[in-house]
Amino acid sequence: MSDSGSDEDLTPEDRGSTESVRKGCDPLVSTQRSKLQQRRAKLNQQINRELLLRSGAENLYRASTNQKVKETVALELSFVNSNLQLLKEELEELNSSMNIYQTESETLNVPMIPLGLKETKEIDMTVPLQDFIAEHYGEDASLYLNEIQDFMELRQAMRTPSRNEAGQELLMEYFNQLYFLDQRFFSPHRSLGVHFHWYDSLTGVPSVQRALAFEKGSVLFNIGALYTQIGARQDRSTLSGIEDAIDAFQRAAGAFLYLQENFSHAPSLDMSGSALSMLVRLMVAQVQECVCEKVLLNIQDIHLNVLLQAAQEAARVSDVYSLVLQAMSVPLLKDYVPFSWISMVQVKTHHFRALAHYYTAVALCDCSGVGDEDEDGAEIKALVQIHTRQPEKLNLQDPEDKRRLGKAHLRKAIIRHEEALRLHGVCKMLRKMDILQEVLSDAHTRSLEKYSDIDQEDDFCEVAEAPEVQSHTQQKPDIKAPDFSVVRVTDIFHRLGPLSVFSARNRWTRRHVCLVRGEAGLGLTLRGDSPVLVAGVLPGGCAAEGGLREGDYIVAVNSVDCRWAEHAEVVHALKSCPDRGLELDIITLQTHEVERRMNLSPSGEQDYQSGSQRRAGREYGGSSSSVWGWSWRNSGVKMETHQSSNVSPIFYCPVLMVVRENHSRSAASEILRAARQAPATMPRSKSLKSPFFPILMLTLNCSRSS
Repeated sequence: MSDSGSDEDLTPEDRGSTESVRKGCDPLVSTQRSKLQQRRAKLNQQINRELLLRSGAENLYRASTNQKVKETVALELSFVNSNLQLLKEELEELNSSMNIYQTESETLNVPMIPLGLKETKEIDMTVPLQDFIAEHYGEDASLYLNEIQDFMELRQAMRTPSRNEAGQELLMEYFNQLYFLDQRFFSPHRSLGVHFHWYDSLTGVPSVQRALAFEKGSVLFNIGALYTQIGARQDRSTLSGIEDAIDAFQRAAGAFLYLQENFSHAPSLDMSGSALSMLVRLMVAQVQECVCEKVLLNIQDIHLNVLLQAAQEAARVSDVYSLVLQAMSVPLLKDYVPFSWISMVQVKTHHFRALAHYYTAVALCDCSGVGDEDEDGAEIKALVQIHTRQPEKLNLQDPEDKRRLGKAHLRKAIIRHEEALRLHGVCKMLRKMDILQEVLSDAHTRSLEKYSDIDQEDDFCEVAEAPEVQSHTQQKPDIKAPDFSVVRVTDIFHRLGPLSVFSARNRWTRRHVCLVRGEAGLGLTLRGDSPVLVAGVLPGGCAAEGGLREGDYIVAVNSVDCRWAEHAEVVHALKSCPDRGLELDIITLQTHEVERRMNLSPSGEQDYQSGSQRRAGREYGGSSSSVWGWSWRNSGVKMETHQSSNVSPIFYCPVLMVVRENHSRSAASEILRAARQAPATMPRSKSLKSPFFPILMLTLNCSRSS
């Protein structure tokens, strides 16, 4: 889908100024549509200022006891309310400007209803983000100035997206980045101190919230609004243009429906449930209108089935616009929705109902049966089924009765056309739309000419009553929810570390550990990557003496950052440690610290061995590089070797024993004595310069009575 004319109104001066603009960003002064958006932004600020003045004056009026002061304040309030009303009327006129968003094709099409973007104020997030990086992550915040600047530039660009796929991708990119921002900086324990200012898309009333969900919802609203502008921009005189318009309006409906289902307690009325439900119905109606235009585009010759299909499609469009009008008439929205929108929906309801009657009349009068009896019977059946009820006192096999019924349909079509023209003349904004006036007038003239052609001077028969046309569509709207995975983004604050650990919702302690390799090695095992986790520590080994504990994460080795390092890279760095030892930067999540304290409770050493070692055995059982699995079955011992690459075998650990709840102490002691002798017979590792002891998993399956 493309916007074939997005740059047609660029001035020569502005064309050169867009070269340095971020892709997908439409500068405020580049196009007529953007100039309209700039004017809307200024009006929103003026309305906000007048609202603040009115609020302050009302507070002063209530607090003052001086009668003279009250009279002065009351006079000022009248001026403020008058200015506020004028500004709102001007904003409503801007929101009703549909001509700018329409295609410039010479083909006459009924204009579509686009939606303007929500405006937002520029936000400087440098200080709040730097403070959070310094306090929560313990990093030098000045090192992340480039990332903060990139994010702020992205937010500034998404305020003015271009009206094409690049603009949509820009909004999607920012929406996806908000997920990472939420994970990185919005903690449930403290507020970031950033306020998001957004203006109502129709009234300009400002809303301010600290919740990032408000920012996400507003961006999603703009995604849907931009799709409405893309759909209205398409040239619907071609089949490809109609298909692109259908796709755009379906995606707009999906964005509004997604917003309605996933965001509640909206602070602004345009994001309320009733308003979003109305917008979804409006987009579905415009999809149905495009489907009808596609059918009318294929009418090249007079054929009964084609004419009846066009009539039913037009009736369907009229029905769905009637539902939109009901949604706009609810108490919460009847004074909120622009009058031009309501008038346009009413005009389309009558216009397409008139088209349904017109094409039914053409099918009745111009498609006379000239085939065999079977074909004539099928035509008569189709003519009967297109009506909501069977025509009274008329025999559709009689050509004269068919002409009378067609004349009755034309009479209804003319009445509907005249009502559409009347409603068009009532609305000031619609009167400015010359193309709409031309479409309605041409359709009205065509119905009058057809009525004159079939009218007979000596026709003194009783006027027939035409039933309503049964609505039906061959293509139902397919609401498409936004697919955010289409635009793949990289976390701007990627250098802070993997989100699984380094997020605003996690708390940790950071410390520096120095290790010197001993005769038994470093005495620890690792698991996973990005970052690497300390899976086990040998009691009395170098790692334990240095303060390393199970559950710690290694984030740096000898001042080399390894938060994003893979398992093998960290293993290689530890194996290559010099004689003077290693310097490790370690973090410990508070959840691990709490769990460790629970395991080290005063219940005794036996509880620690049967609890923490049992958990460690389960943890290592499927992830060590060479695990000897022992099972005691039928008074015999069976040795199984399991291979895995998740944990490196370079570290040295004692025998790890897992004792199930129902095992006897005598069996455990017997196996432990055998295990103490096992290291003496263990082979040497070919990949290492020194011998190593693989982890032994001893699983006792004997009964309690053994």
